[in-house]
Amino acid sequence: MKKYQIGVMGSAADINYPKKLETLAFAVGQEVAKSGATLMFGAEKDYDSLSTAAARGARSLGGLTVGLTYEKGLKIYDQAEIVIATGLCRGGGREFSLVLSCDGIICLGGGSGTLTEMLVAYQAGIPIVAIKNSGGWSDKLANSFLDNRKRLKIVPAKDAKNSVKLITKLAKN
Repeated sequence: MKKYQIGVMGSAADINYPKKLETLAFAVGQEVAKSGATLMFGAEKDYDSLSTAAARGARSLGGLTVGLTYEKGLKIYDQAEIVIATGLCRGGGREFSLVLSCDGIICLGGGSGTLTEMLVAYQAGIPIVAIKNSGGWSDKLANSFLDNRKRLKIVPAKDAKNSVKLITKLAKN
């Protein structure tokens, strides 16, 4: 049986997200681990993020985490069991490599980096689940298409457990 690679995308700490979002991201990571999937995330070198919080959640239950980082070097902020140094810049190519390595992505909150990841997934036909009431682009784009092509709808989720259930179902299809 295929082990799914689920990406968790979300705000970086410089957006000053509330603690409740970090708790939600941690819970998403735990749910990914419980599902048996590998958690894929953008591994930061200089500050925390909701993606890293999700990785901490997955690791807390023994889940496998793969962090894709920008530029070179394997030293990252936190919580990747496997690190892939893309050699690409933050805010550019790293997001492509990360998203295209996923069977589906879960988004919460989100600034410009998360928006980029959502756009890449949409163009590539990779399922997207956005957790409602988490702010940022996740709230703005949940339950919508990104253009008139209507390639895939960004599926809204109500919480961590629901997001992983939905993305797993979508990845199977």
